[in-house]
Parts: sequence; structure tokens; C-alpha cells
Amino acid sequence: MTKIGIILGSTRPGRNGEAVARWVHEVAARRTDAEFEIVDLLDYELPVLDEPYPASLGNYTRPHTGPWAEKIASLDGFVIVTPEYNRSVPGALKNAIDYLYAEWNNKAVGFVSYGSVGGTRAVEHLRGIAGELQLADVRSQVALSLFTDFENFSTFKPADVQYATLTTTLDQVVAWAKALEPLRAA
Repeated sequence: MTKIGIILGSTRPGRNGEAVARWVHEVAARRTDAEFEIVDLLDYELPVLDEPYPASLGNYTRPHTGPWAEKIASLDGFVIVTPEYNRSVPGALKNAIDYLYAEWNNKAVGFVSYGSVGGTRAVEHLRGIAGELQLADVRSQVALSLFTDFENFSTFKPADVQYATLTTTLDQVVAWAKALEPLRAA
């Protein structure tokens, strides 16, 4: 069965992303075409990148890198849940991505973002990063506004239209993850 990780890309205390990731998982769990799990960066306690060799060499030496690499390697695709911080990607998410290389290759990725303009600028940056890591990013994206999808900027209440957009994003991630399977097997 195709396995998709829902990566919770913020580690900030009081983060809105936790509710968003749970929503993505609740919607995804109704599907029968893939298995979905939340992958919370907080569970991996990755310090600022401290591997002495480039990730592309796959020569990981730090004990915290192994569990992270094993988790990402075990998945066929991803939905990254990300806020937008200062018109870009949260540092913890970028740091976690940079730890690995081959574990990301030939997999699909979709994005669920949130922020004052829906987190779209963070996703613009993530799409470029995905290309470098040989991740196939899907077109559909859920862009949640802090003004319309959150009450008082903190209580998550997605607009009805977001469910359809999330379904399309999940459809695309699963389809691409399955299509890329021969490349991962090679």
C-alpha cells in the first residue's frame, strides 16, 4: 500500500499547524488508496544541521539523523503542512529537509499552507527545494488564510471550499506517488 507522510512543518509553541495536520489526516484517513500518517518534526529533535558531509553522499554520522532518514525513506509521498514565516519556509522545516537527500528522491509532494496570504510564498520556496531533491510537486495546493480559515487567528475552522481543494491535492499526491514507484524500485 502506498504510504504518505503528512509532515507537520512547524515546531513553534502554540503552532496552528497541529490542528491543520490533524484535519489533513482526518480527511485522508477516509481514503482507501493509501495509508497516511502524521510526521511531526518535534518528534525528531533535529538540531541545526550538524552532519559533516553533504546529504547527497548519504554518509550520516549523527545519531539523530538515522531515525529521521528511516522515517522519510519508509514513505512514498508527502503532504507538507507549513506556515509562512517572513515570506518563506520555517527554519525547522528547511533544516529537516536539508538533513537528507536520497530519501526524498522520486516521491510526490503536495502542500497545505497557512498564513496571512495563505502561506503561498513558503510553498513557492518549497517547490524549488522539491525540484532539487527530485521530489515531484503536485499542482494543487491548499492555501489557508489566517483571516478566513481561523477564528481569532488561532482556532482552525476551514472554509468548505478547502475540503475540495484538499481532496484534489491528496488525489494528485497519491497518483504521482504510485506513478513514481518504478523509479523508487530501481
